Amino acid sequence: MKLSIIIEEDKSGFFAYFPELKGCQSQGDTFEEANKNIKEAIDLYLETLNPEEISIISSKNIFSSSYEVAFV
Repeated sequence: MKLSIIIEEDKSGFFAYFPELKGCQSQGDTFEEANKNIKEAIDLYLETLNPEEISIISSKNIFSSSYEVAFV
């Protein structure tokens, strides 16, 4: 299963989260650190799920798109 990881940068560093798992998030001082930390968080989170919960998550279809805007 391919998972979606979102990493955002702000003045405090990088914030990462995983849309398929509510509350699964992490952070880091660098992009690489945030990416490593969120993968660890995902692995730990998945270890806590029962088979029914895993089935629900693995059956979800998540789509992403982009929308370009201009700021005036």
